[in-house]
Amino acid sequence: MYEFPFELDDFQKDACNCIDNGESVVVCAPTGAGKTVIAQHAIHRALEQGLRVFYTTPLKALSNQKYYDFGEKYGQDKVGLLTGDTSINRNAQIVVMTTEVFRNMLYGTNFGAVADNMKDVRYVVLDEVHYMNDEQRGTVWEESIIYCPTNVQIIALSATVANAQELTDWINTVHSKTELVDTDFRPVPLRFFYFDSSQPYKLLPLLTPSGQLNKKIKPEKREFHKGKRKSPKSPVNDVIRNLAQNDMLPAIYFTFSRKKCDEQMERCASLELVSRAEQAQIKQFIDEYIAEYPHLYNNKHLDYLMCGVASHHAGLLPAWKNLVEKLFQKGLIKVVFATETLAAGINMPARTTVISSTSKRTDSGHRMLTASEFLQMSGRAGRRGMDEIGYVVIVGTPFQTPEEVAELVLSDANPLESRFSPSYSMVLNLLQRFSLEESKELILKSFGYFSSGSRLQPLLKQYELNENEIKQREFVCPSHLSDDVLHEYDKMRHIYVQNRQTYKKILKQEKHKNRPLTEEVIQFGKQNKELLASMHSFKCDTCKLYKKHSKNVEVIERIRVRQHKLEKEMERQRDIFWNKFLAHRSVLIDFGYLKDDYPTDWGKTTSQIRSENELYLSQVIFSDALQNLSPAQLAAVVSAITTEEQRTDMMYGLPLSEPVRKSLNLIRNIRRKIDKVQKHYSVEAPLYINPFYSSMIELWVDGAEWETIAESLDIGEGDIVRSFKRTVDVLRQFTTIDNVPEWLVFTAREAIDKILREPVDLD
Repeated sequence: MYEFPFELDDFQKDACNCIDNGESVVVCAPTGAGKTVIAQHAIHRALEQGLRVFYTTPLKALSNQKYYDFGEKYGQDKVGLLTGDTSINRNAQIVVMTTEVFRNMLYGTNFGAVADNMKDVRYVVLDEVHYMNDEQRGTVWEESIIYCPTNVQIIALSATVANAQELTDWINTVHSKTELVDTDFRPVPLRFFYFDSSQPYKLLPLLTPSGQLNKKIKPEKREFHKGKRKSPKSPVNDVIRNLAQNDMLPAIYFTFSRKKCDEQMERCASLELVSRAEQAQIKQFIDEYIAEYPHLYNNKHLDYLMCGVASHHAGLLPAWKNLVEKLFQKGLIKVVFATETLAAGINMPARTTVISSTSKRTDSGHRMLTASEFLQMSGRAGRRGMDEIGYVVIVGTPFQTPEEVAELVLSDANPLESRFSPSYSMVLNLLQRFSLEESKELILKSFGYFSSGSRLQPLLKQYELNENEIKQREFVCPSHLSDDVLHEYDKMRHIYVQNRQTYKKILKQEKHKNRPLTEEVIQFGKQNKELLASMHSFKCDTCKLYKKHSKNVEVIERIRVRQHKLEKEMERQRDIFWNKFLAHRSVLIDFGYLKDDYPTDWGKTTSQIRSENELYLSQVIFSDALQNLSPAQLAAVVSAITTEEQRTDMMYGLPLSEPVRKSLNLIRNIRRKIDKVQKHYSVEAPLYINPFYSSMIELWVDGAEWETIAESLDIGEGDIVRSFKRTVDVLRQFTTIDNVPEWLVFTAREAIDKILREPVDLD
């Protein structure tokens, strides 16, 4: 085993031994426990053996961070970086990349042959593998594990999850021998506190030594004023003042609103958290940083940095967030007000994390944080080698009870759930390399299929309950008659009752009209008497248990109908992934992208595309909709078809140019056609047309200044940059995939060059 300059923890030793024994390993440990050491061991092994190691992360920012860290540690010549728009030293011994790039390599499409891509690769580190839970990108992790060559050892690093053994068993099944190293050990233990606004001058321990809720904590009251509920007063100043007085800074203060991040930063600017000497250091660092990134010179948050507070969220420019991270790492920023995205692996350890609420607003209303979300955020507290204890402070709000907070703190992590979902690209890539039957085998290797047993548990449990009820209701007839005889008697009894009522009505009616009965009515009466006589011949007619028997049979029949529906639903759930695959295949056949289960030329092009709906993008490329557009107009159109729906209260303020409007009208016709076919086959794949950023990117490509762009809409600069980069990502695909018209390739290249200028080109 590689000798580290410090004593390894037991779980680190166990994981390193697995790697030395040639096994794949799943390491499941709390945030900050030291999982990176295990990846470094694999890197040292690769360097010693003259082999290669891939290190994958879920986020481009994390890949960039690891690239610089490893470059400093092992030498720049030994480290490469591959992200969607960056390729540095791709044949290096250590290559850092996003997990999506790794998945694309395994498909062997626009990254070259799989054998070439994986040449001399001995280890693949899948960092933050719990991202399999991610709604939009979780599929990538499953594909990466399924398609990874079995001679490559997988080192999967995950935060704490409830079903780590199930994940390990799955990798063991689809890849190679895999061991689980699971620990809840934290090198810096956490202590939990509660801020009760009725006691603003102290922080109360959340739990007693025995793990019970502290009874001194009072629930927050909802304040009303003249019949209206008052907005709760922000306690942020009191919370931070308490942290400063108790030597609990630096802190990350998590809140779930960008606007609140900025507001809370402004509120705390007067707290004097930094000394004059620290202010001088901050000023010197900022001056040097802004000399390198002059577009930050007039940033409206600059003054707050001098007070030792900062905001960190997706609405800020990447270079600004990088500045905040660097100052925080140096201990010069005392409090960062951040959204939960900061919890996703960015290297910003703090002594304390503050969680402003244990509920958050989503598209479908307010909900409590999951145990895993809470663990991810609280796990940022406690700096190894610097703090003996990490502190987590939960702020009381009227929307949560102290009991709910304590329950969340004491909860175990949530299980990993499969987000596996076949796409057009997946169908085309698999059918390019495998037969339909072989493709089915691969789809059935997914973690989603493997874990369907646990997903089916509620249905199976209900099925079992129903079966038990059927057994309990099974009735032994005293006369040993079958249910069929009972059914016959029931049917006869029902007809007799109906006929008797009808006969009585006729008699009453005829008597009222003083008319004699007709022959038909007399005959009807006789037949009904004969039916009654037949009923008397059945033993059921005099059985005291008849009603109970009849009721049981009726209930059992209803339960059997429910059982049949449950069986169909379980069958659907088991085959859900394969059925989705077949549905996408049907759409592709209808559009001529597959013939005899092999991609056509258009299909091969589509297999190389990476987007949320590859067919849609492909149809646009091969249509007339993009012809005769300038680079700025092309960027505007691509922006519209890659931008998700915005909230209805965000209306775009700048008019679209005529060529862009005409192009988008043609694309709307394409969208209608695809939408109709997708609905026919029950395929759900988004079809965006949202020109929210289109006018801005057209102005930018035509040479407008950044200030002009940023001021055109009341929206975060980080959102604009992210939208422009998403557009670049699609435009870059136009230049790399096959069969794209030459004129479109040249226009796309020119648009990319003009978009990627400061600050858009900075990570």
